[in-house]
Amino acid sequence: MAAIGLVVLLPLAALIEIAAEGDTEIWPHLIANVLPASTIDTLALLAGIGIVAGSMGITAAWLVTAHRFPGRGILVWLLPLPLAVPTYITAYIYVEVFDSAGLVQMALRGLMGWKSRSDYWFPEIRSLPGCILVMSAVLYPYIYIAARAMFLTQSASMLEVARTLGASRIKLFRIIALPLARPALAVGVSLALLEALNDIGASEYLGVRTLTVSVYNTWLNRGSLPGAAQIACVMLAFVIGLILIERYGRRDRRYAASPKRHRTVHPVPLFGMRGWIATFLCAVPVVLGFVIPTAFLLRETLRGSLFDQFDAEFLTHFMTTIGLSVVATGTVLVLAVVLVSAARLSKNSLTKGSLFIAGLGYALPGTVLALGLMTPLVGIDNLIGTLWRSLTGERIGLLLMGAAGGIVIAYVIRFLSIATGSLSAGLDRVSPSLEDAARTLGASRREMVWAIQIPLMRPALASAALLIFVDCIKELPATLLLRPLNTETLSTLVYTYASRGRFEDGSLAALVIVLVGLLPVIQLVRSAEARPRAVESTGSSGSDSPA
Repeated sequence: MAAIGLVVLLPLAALIEIAAEGDTEIWPHLIANVLPASTIDTLALLAGIGIVAGSMGITAAWLVTAHRFPGRGILVWLLPLPLAVPTYITAYIYVEVFDSAGLVQMALRGLMGWKSRSDYWFPEIRSLPGCILVMSAVLYPYIYIAARAMFLTQSASMLEVARTLGASRIKLFRIIALPLARPALAVGVSLALLEALNDIGASEYLGVRTLTVSVYNTWLNRGSLPGAAQIACVMLAFVIGLILIERYGRRDRRYAASPKRHRTVHPVPLFGMRGWIATFLCAVPVVLGFVIPTAFLLRETLRGSLFDQFDAEFLTHFMTTIGLSVVATGTVLVLAVVLVSAARLSKNSLTKGSLFIAGLGYALPGTVLALGLMTPLVGIDNLIGTLWRSLTGERIGLLLMGAAGGIVIAYVIRFLSIATGSLSAGLDRVSPSLEDAARTLGASRREMVWAIQIPLMRPALASAALLIFVDCIKELPATLLLRPLNTETLSTLVYTYASRGRFEDGSLAALVIVLVGLLPVIQLVRSAEARPRAVESTGSSGSDSPA
């Protein structure tokens, strides 16, 4: 238990050590030339995404939950799908479609007879507002899913009482539904902002110099590892701030409804123009975040006969991606079972602390995590090499950094919290009486884990495995910085094509990433939609009473 927690804390300790050992002249240079612009861009980006993605997610969640309108049934399934599209792929596509040399502006120039860009005005996609819009279109599902889950579980009685007192639909949403959903919204917004802070491909390609981009450029392009570590420490302040905001958003908030007679909200029909406005508001995020990227990738793949790229080399990159993701997913699940089971069986400060520390990994941006892992991994490789040479007299290569072991370790640290959170939630629904009965029958702790806990955690294990697997496939920053020479994954392959100005040649790899990501998202929607129906069927025999 303690060892798992130490593995998560190791990159942070190494990062601080690297930053402290840096030349004292670096800080003045960073403060004067790098940090001000990067900090302003990062703050503006996070604030913009919080507003735009929050508006998209909350509006869509309330409309599909509380109202009926044309297309609602299909939009409920489509709204979460942008989760399957990485932010960097969406950014590359939007540049290809909306840039001055893109499809839209070329079509406008041909249609209107314009000769050059000076003849007309068009929004610049390679800008801070463009980056906010592109990333919000992909990240809003984090907020949408959290908000919809809360709206679905709110008691219908409170809303009906407010209606009888003359509350309008907008006031009903503003003074009742939204405040009750605030804890979940704080979590959803924080997850979206952490993903935005982790991004490197989209912000770099769209010309926004965030702290993440500055870490990457300072480390690789300028060759200053201590300088990159010092910028990464500033990023940690942003991470801590986001965590504190999330905790503040759900501070001392506990909401309970009657478990015996619970009746969920019944959608109210919207007729005429109101119904079509609701359809438009819910369709826009889907079009921006899923339809346009997927349609473009399909078009480029078919138009350029890119299926011919599915040769031995592409298959190698594909199998590398799958192999790393499978190994990391399996390792995460094993460690999560150990952590969650130990915390369930031994409720002491050590197990609780280890479980909490394990959850911090997801808050670490990939660049920060990769930077913190470099020194420990190289040190372990050197130690193994020294021991092997003393025993056999032969040299051995880098086992972790040279064989993609560092990537797997980064994946495990970053995504361990997904599995522990999912498994903890699954076990919390299990009555302790089952475990108490097993103890009275003389079952050991190992037998309780294998015979009781793991079978009961299977649904949560399956969901966590799907989500972690897809997140590993999409992860770019840590993979980009820790990959060995001549090693490519699908995400780094797409990044390589885009950095060379040939993103269309990477459309097949991008399409494969999106298609693989659709399965867990669809499964997530199916589970979310089945849950309220089960609750309503069990509570339909009684009438609701105001809490």
